[in-house]
Amino acid sequence: MDLHELGAFLKSRRDRIRPSDVGLPGGPRRRVPGLRRDEVAHLAGASVEYYTELEQGSGAQPSEQMLAAFARALRLDLDERNHLYHLAGRPVPPAGSAASHVHPGMLDLMSRMPHTPAMVVTDLHVALVQNSLARALIGDESAYTGRRASLVYRWFTEPAERRIYPEADHDYHAHAFTADLRAAVARRGSQDEEARHLVDDLIKASTEFAELWAAHDVAVRRNDRKRIVHPTLGTIEVNCLSLFSEDGRQRLLWFTPAVGTPAVEQFELLSVIGTQDLTPEYGRG
Repeated sequence: MDLHELGAFLKSRRDRIRPSDVGLPGGPRRRVPGLRRDEVAHLAGASVEYYTELEQGSGAQPSEQMLAAFARALRLDLDERNHLYHLAGRPVPPAGSAASHVHPGMLDLMSRMPHTPAMVVTDLHVALVQNSLARALIGDESAYTGRRASLVYRWFTEPAERRIYPEADHDYHAHAFTADLRAAVARRGSQDEEARHLVDDLIKASTEFAELWAAHDVAVRRNDRKRIVHPTLGTIEVNCLSLFSEDGRQRLLWFTPAVGTPAVEQFELLSVIGTQDLTPEYGRG
């Protein structure tokens, strides 16, 4: 671990970014060419004091999750992200984990959607990053690690996870998750251990999944209309749209209110309500 090099690298990446690149207002009286330290800390979910210590070449070794947050806040490309991990003395996260690299273009697009719930997920349904409205709509996905980071795994192994959708829609979503997962597994190839282990674990843990998997249905989940049960706002009808990365391993999801429903007014209340009490109501954690 080389904290002095790490600090210098973080500062160099911070200096090159304009506030508008990450969805922040520029303002006429800025005294630094790029982002301020407090802005990077805010974007990464870190304290200003901790980020300042890192730039000054001191402080505790950052975790893999914290490094992933800094990489996303600073819009690092893949080589830069890997360099950041090397400087911090941490192993580079495997593709598909919750700390996976997110393409800067997806992050840039998501930052330009401040009034729309949006998130980036992997093809195995691991949430990589959410904006505040997405957390307010469906709950905070950042706490899940290991196998439970995959929404598909939780869907078939944790009944409380299904509270987010009306019971009448559960069969539809179970089938859609399975068909989408089959497409992802085939696209990754038979040598991909992450996908293979996920399917093996699901077959062992869920009879429902095993039966659906045996049907060999396949369908990429590109666009969808969903009913989301919110603990405060009630049932919200949304359109869920997707933008895929070139290799298909990541997708930017965003939610829009369904026309002709109360969803428009419900969306306006999301930013006011925030994420209060979503975790216990949805049975998450």
